[in-house]
Amino acid sequence: MSERTITTQPSAADRQLALVRRACAILEEADGERLTLAELAARLDVSPWHLQRLFRRIVGVSPRDYADARRDARFRAELRSGESVTSATYGAGYGSSSRVYEDAARRLGMTPASYAKGGAGARIAFGTIDSPLGLLIVAATDKGVCFVALGDSDEYLEHELRQEFPKADEIRRDDEAIRPALEVLLDYLTGRTPHMDLPLDVRATAFQRRVWQGLLAIPYGETRTYKQLAESLGIPKGQRAVGSACARNPVSLLVPCHRALRGDGGFGGYRWGVKRKKALLERESQGTTPPGDPASP
Repeated sequence: MSERTITTQPSAADRQLALVRRACAILEEADGERLTLAELAARLDVSPWHLQRLFRRIVGVSPRDYADARRDARFRAELRSGESVTSATYGAGYGSSSRVYEDAARRLGMTPASYAKGGAGARIAFGTIDSPLGLLIVAATDKGVCFVALGDSDEYLEHELRQEFPKADEIRRDDEAIRPALEVLLDYLTGRTPHMDLPLDVRATAFQRRVWQGLLAIPYGETRTYKQLAESLGIPKGQRAVGSACARNPVSLLVPCHRALRGDGGFGGYRWGVKRKKALLERESQGTTPPGDPASP
């Protein structure tokens, strides 16, 4: 009688750990190449949102923070080996010496939304948390964050969310599922980090995406006028259109529309209140590197 070979399938926890190990290996082998979350997720054939949550839960930091720590370690190692600052800077993968001290705002990858107009087809989870600027709500599909807002009550913020996605298949409260994203945004609002590495799932016209990418290019601690943004997009008389695109931004903070000002330096409008816009800019203007950032003295 022949012996039967019994094989055991890896558990879900084992598969998740293996996925994160593969992600770490890819980041370590990048050799200075800066992979976006979307690019890393594509190499692993998973959604950016799933990878972000899983990586943060197992490793304790985001993939971007992990990559930055590895790059910083390479930089220090090259300095210890006798390399000049310039050589160490480029050897570690920094594009310029200034990047050693501050990391300019990155261009988040905003792929086409996974849902139709009005949220048709979307299944959305949301959660809220108290922040220095009032109650914060974050909502997301399984692909990424689709809505961020500030307000004074759960009822108001949930109403705004449902107004944004009136045709969604489902909108449910799930604070636990949204907790990683809430914590990232809370770290930003409390000054613990200037960077927010979260996948987005947003609908936008081609023009809106161009404007939002322009907003993402404004460094932490700086501002631009609507006219300056329009000129950077090649439409010097398009400040009104730029202002309208800023007003339609559904993921405030992640796409920093609060950094856009009127031509006379006035704050202009802000969906979640001019007082909050002023407070955000004051916090950021206190220093391009907030307390707790590795570049702090």
